[in-house]
Formats: sequence, structure tokens, C-alpha cells
Amino acid sequence: MRRDFDPDQMGTGDFYKLLNSVVVPRPIAWISSVSADGVDNLAPHSFFTVASTSPPIVQFTSVGRKDSLTNIEASGEFVVALTPEPLFEQVNATGTDFPPGTSEFDAVGLEREPSLRVSAPRVAASPVALECVLHSTVSFGSSTVVFGRVVHAVVDEDALDGDHPEITRLLPLSRLGADEWGTAGDIRDISRIRYADWPQGYRPA
Repeated sequence: MRRDFDPDQMGTGDFYKLLNSVVVPRPIAWISSVSADGVDNLAPHSFFTVASTSPPIVQFTSVGRKDSLTNIEASGEFVVALTPEPLFEQVNATGTDFPPGTSEFDAVGLEREPSLRVSAPRVAASPVALECVLHSTVSFGSSTVVFGRVVHAVVDEDALDGDHPEITRLLPLSRLGADEWGTAGDIRDISRIRYADWPQGYRPA
């Protein structure tokens, strides 16, 4: 038996919690930006994915009017850092609703490093940074989707296997429902089957 959930019959917050619990796991964009007053901001956003490969564009959603969104609209730039397991508590702490004018880098004790192509700093301890310029935004009610064109990327040498960023070295965190977080856990490797190679009568086990 299944239970039905109608978004038109539920409160916005209740259906938001349901979506958060079933659209899982969600990668986290650790967004750094700079305010018009020159304050560095850092915040995790778990509605995040690749929007385009050519040109390379990533997207994240600001649920509500967050400092990240305000800063990016003003400066046109931001950085996405990967959120690794060793920085679990720091990532969570940067989601605190600090008052405007507070730098999460300083409040949490994270070291900055300069970016190559944009003004926003990178998280020095993160193994990956995607430097982005604002492409466009689209608003849906109280949420705004931010599209950023990736103009530069850096990956720690220790996280690479040749030219391939290796998942057991990146150790990315993800967001689940409620206050739950996920890790990479067990990794399974399977090749996609081309139709030309589809075996006669094959059914996945």
C-alpha cells in the first residue's frame, strides 16, 4: 500500500521536507561569494547539479533570499567547493544563520586561498574548486535557481588518479532528509550496455 501526498493540500514547509527526504542523496555546493562591502560569505546549498557540459554550467538553488544569492547578483561571481568528509562539522557550521556582515570563513575558522579567475576566495582545505561567473537566474516563488559558467577548476593532486578525480580520495558529503547526511559509502562499478551489445534475452538480475 502507498500513501498519497498532494502538494496543493499540504503546507509548503511540509512538502519541502518530503522532497528533501526523497530526492536523495544530494551533492552539496559550498558556495563562496563576496558582498558589496567586501565580506567573504560561505554557505552550503544542497540543491546543486550540472546544468550544461558545453558550455560548462553548474546550478544551485537558493531557497529564500540568502546572502549567497545577494552577493552573486551584485558581483557576478562565485566559487563552488566540494564538501569532503573531514570537513563535515565545518560544512554544517557554515549553514548557521549568522547576521549579515559576518564571514563564515572567520566564524568557522576556515583558511581562504585566492581564486585564479574570480574575486571570491576558495576554501583552501577543500580538494575541488569550481570558479564561476554568473550566467543567469530563474525564480520560482521564494526560490531562485542560479546558473554559473565554470571558468576555471582546480583539483588537489592527491585526489587524482591520472587525470581522473577519484571518489575515494574526494570523500564527498551529501545531504539526505531531516538532519541526515551521507557519505560515499560502498562504491559499485558497472559499465553501461550499448544497444548493439545487448545480449539476447538479457534481464538485469
